[in-house]
Amino acid sequence: MAKKNKKSGASVEDAAAKPDEAEKVDEEEEEEEIEVELLQVDVGDIIKVKQILDETVAGTFTTEDVSTYGQVIQLEEDYSHENIKLFLMALACAFAAVAQFGLAADFPKNRLWLGVCCASYFCISGILQLIMTFIDKDCIMMTKPLSDPEAIKRVKNGGNQLMDKYGIRVRSQFPRFSEYYTVILEFQGKDPPSEFVKQTWSVGNFFDVDGFFDEEGLMLEVEKLYRRFEAGKFDKPDGNKTNSKKEN
Repeated sequence: MAKKNKKSGASVEDAAAKPDEAEKVDEEEEEEEIEVELLQVDVGDIIKVKQILDETVAGTFTTEDVSTYGQVIQLEEDYSHENIKLFLMALACAFAAVAQFGLAADFPKNRLWLGVCCASYFCISGILQLIMTFIDKDCIMMTKPLSDPEAIKRVKNGGNQLMDKYGIRVRSQFPRFSEYYTVILEFQGKDPPSEFVKQTWSVGNFFDVDGFFDEEGLMLEVEKLYRRFEAGKFDKPDGNKTNSKKEN
């Protein structure tokens, strides 16, 4: 009976030890690093590099992930301007389609209407080009004013007092044959748009020699820039801040 009790006691100890071992295994699995597949880009393709950078910057403002500050930016993108351009594009394509498939077959009988369609397509295309050249310029996205009550309360308490009235115009600059990428945040619809924040980075900070892109690193830098805009720590035209507070 003593041996039996000894065996049974050992089995109880083993059973008690198994949960501890299972917990250790779970902890070890949690501590394992998660492999992240990095995007590889041909850094010699300047257009592609700027496209990747712009998409990452825009995604920073619309992501639903919690940031390093414990908050979510998650601004709502304003599509009204893009919708106007899409409407003009569709209208120009409609004139072109009518001229090509509806009127060209009976030329020269309906050459007057054919000319009207061609002239309309030319004018609308010219308007679109003027919009992109003189209005859009280097803008990559526009947002709506803040609508989240908690975010509005946060900025009202010592932050940017106008973010619930105006959206944000996000601009990017990447000059040809340059390694420096610049992001500018300013008010959309405010006249004049004097308040802005600006930051310039070398693309070498986010791409290695093999072209692997550090998306998270760029998003963190853009988020810091947004927090500065949210706090009202604007830049002067010469690059100096109008606010004497130090950047966190």
